[in-house]
Amino acid sequence: MGNNIIDGIMGLCVADALGVPVEFVDRKTLRNEPVVDMRSYGTHNQPRGTWSDDTSMTLCLLDSLSSGLDYDDIMKKFLEWISQGAYTPHGEVFDVGISTRKALKRFLDGTLPLECGGITEQDNGNGSLMRILPILFYLQSIHGTEFKEMDEVFNVIHNTSSLTHAHKRSQIACGIYISIASKLIGDRSLNTAVRFGIYEAMEYYKKHPGFTEELQHFKRLEEKNFDKIPEKQIKSSGYVVDSLEAAVWCLLKTKSYRDCVLKAVNLGEDTDTVAAVAGGLAGLHYGYESIPKEWLAVIIKRDYIESLCIKLNSTLIKKDIEKLCSYIPYFETANKESVCKWSGGEKLEENHFTMAYPEYDQTLREFIQDVYKTNLICYDYLEVIHKRGIKGGEQMINAIDTADLELLKALLTGYVRQERFCDGLWASAVEDKVFLKILKRLQNLCAFTIG
Repeated sequence: MGNNIIDGIMGLCVADALGVPVEFVDRKTLRNEPVVDMRSYGTHNQPRGTWSDDTSMTLCLLDSLSSGLDYDDIMKKFLEWISQGAYTPHGEVFDVGISTRKALKRFLDGTLPLECGGITEQDNGNGSLMRILPILFYLQSIHGTEFKEMDEVFNVIHNTSSLTHAHKRSQIACGIYISIASKLIGDRSLNTAVRFGIYEAMEYYKKHPGFTEELQHFKRLEEKNFDKIPEKQIKSSGYVVDSLEAAVWCLLKTKSYRDCVLKAVNLGEDTDTVAAVAGGLAGLHYGYESIPKEWLAVIIKRDYIESLCIKLNSTLIKKDIEKLCSYIPYFETANKESVCKWSGGEKLEENHFTMAYPEYDQTLREFIQDVYKTNLICYDYLEVIHKRGIKGGEQMINAIDTADLELLKALLTGYVRQERFCDGLWASAVEDKVFLKILKRLQNLCAFTIG
């Protein structure tokens, strides 16, 4: 489907549903009778494919973000869930965390949204970690996937956690999780993405007083051989640090979506949430197509969940297209000479010259930066282009006028990323009106398909 939101959210939901029937079952019992498929009934007496509050609260956030970031609206949707059974598989709530319930009671009593979350050490359950994933997609549409040292990014993550869990430890757990998730959306290897995500988040917190004293609780994640820790030392309780560690450990120990989420469930205890947290990451890395079809087939209200994913994806892409299309007037008048000056090439000695390199004007560089700060980057752009049978620059240009969104994203990414060879490709794309053609095609698609 080419939709990171569906990848992550369905990865979370399916894993949640796998864990619901055996929530609170201990590891020893599951070792003797492991979960290998979707089960019926069990702990909460629910039919196969039933998901819990993990997915419900995730959907509340997902739906709210389709109208922008509004903490008051998010809390109102949480209230619709807990009081009216909205965003549930069967119209009723069968599982709510204590800290979450208290936070929603405070909001109902008039407390401001960002002051509702508990701040004591006992308020460090996994209730905000389990639902934080949708904020990644909102942030990505503004900042791209590079969140390093961005106060604005981490403030939004912390605020979203604080709606129900405001302790610094819970905020850090959410920050690390989103940092890892952001690296999984790209072309890095799994191990590299996880390591970079943890490293960048930890480096951020080490520089921010108020968080540094809490980092001792997350030091195991920084260990080089974290994935080599024996299973008996991995806890799978509802404590936020345990849940984060267990999810990351399962992701690193396995090589497929199926194996990751089954390992998470079979750790026992808080099976639905540990699996959901792991499943969100595994879904992002392995993709929607990696989720077993027989599991997807029994997910309650699957079409509804996917429609919410598509809705947010369309909203964010439309926003991204509108942002980039503001450059159309610039590209209508720009030419190779106006956007690029060549430097270097000076003679050092006989038959030896310095390397020539292009220097682009500020507006073009801002455009390129804005492309990276959208959901329009296609990390497998070469594969997409090759699958369409397109070869060479002329065929790429000719394909623009009839390209669908997937191909347009691939073509745009290709032109943006290939300039790393400093051969003046951007200048040529301006001269040949390639960027202009892509933007106008995106504008048309936005108006007639996305809009």
